[in-house]
Amino acid sequence: MSDVLIVGDTERVPELRHEVPLTIPDPFFYAERDGRRIVVIGSMEIPRIEGAGAGLEVHPLEEFGSDELLRAGLEMYAYRNELTVRVARGLGLERALVPRQFPLAAADELRRIGVELTVDQEHFDERRRAKSEAELAGIRRAQRATETAMAEAFELLRRAEPRNGGLVVDGEPVTCELLKERVQSVFLRHGAFSADPIVSHGPQTAVGHDMGTGPIGADDVVLLDLFPQDLASACYADMTRTFAVGRVSDDVRERHRLCKEALDRAVAGVRPGVNGGDLHREASDLFAEHGHPTQLTKEEGEVLEDGFYHGLGHGVGLAVHEAPSLGLIGQELVVGDVVTIEPGLYRRGVDGVRIEDLALVTEDGCEVLTDFHYDLEVSR
Repeated sequence: MSDVLIVGDTERVPELRHEVPLTIPDPFFYAERDGRRIVVIGSMEIPRIEGAGAGLEVHPLEEFGSDELLRAGLEMYAYRNELTVRVARGLGLERALVPRQFPLAAADELRRIGVELTVDQEHFDERRRAKSEAELAGIRRAQRATETAMAEAFELLRRAEPRNGGLVVDGEPVTCELLKERVQSVFLRHGAFSADPIVSHGPQTAVGHDMGTGPIGADDVVLLDLFPQDLASACYADMTRTFAVGRVSDDVRERHRLCKEALDRAVAGVRPGVNGGDLHREASDLFAEHGHPTQLTKEEGEVLEDGFYHGLGHGVGLAVHEAPSLGLIGQELVVGDVVTIEPGLYRRGVDGVRIEDLALVTEDGCEVLTDFHYDLEVSR
């Protein structure tokens, strides 16, 4: 069994959060050596880690000479470098697998003293593919928060009244910012949080990750892509719906219909052993048959601005985007994967339509974790 080393914090390093199931904002050391799972960390965090019952062997920094280094008057970066060296030597590390985002400064110091580091992101991705019961419970909680927030946004749009080309609800102009405020409030009430959910309108919806700003028109397309993180587990959900207020063009209706058809076909095809790239190609073929550009039909080097210009989906867990890929470069699905399916069709400068559901890969297919309607038109 290969030794493993991760350096970082559990807020930004999902590989580390998978091993240490707590929110720890400051960097620390995690190693796997001779069957031991070892944490080296400041003493203030030790009671929390020991209380988590994760089977970790916890050591304070003092065991590796941190007091001596602090009293030596080293500047901060020199202190961190020397501490990294002492931890590696104290643990007897000679070679280790590290994740792709391993800190370069730490890698430089370790390689300087002869520790052989091998970047093997696949090793770390694979151990996180099949979700644990606790992670899956967190994803389900985050998904329920997402659905509740989506329902509140839909109801707000439904109650809004046209005025001077825009919308007003409860005496207040309807803006992307107002919808985000309501969405965030729901997330917090459900023990979840999202730094910046996507709530876009009009031409913004044609740009996949335009976060959205400004007032929503009386006849407008509104896209909500919500991906909150469950605070207890650090796991994410991910869900998108497109709504149309006021007059709806036949073009938007048809693109929405095609996206729903692509979604249904993909859900029917999800099962262990299926390659995500094949699901992506099936959706692309459907869109191409109806005259929409795709990554498969474009010329080499062409930058798509219209049609289906992104992958069909991705894994979700301790990161909102993780393995497996359901794109041009696909990966085979395994039992326990949680994946998004998010077909979209866009017209740059006009509007975009995207629908996204979350699915758990099971022994004989999948369980759709999303429970929310696909209504396009918001009736008043």
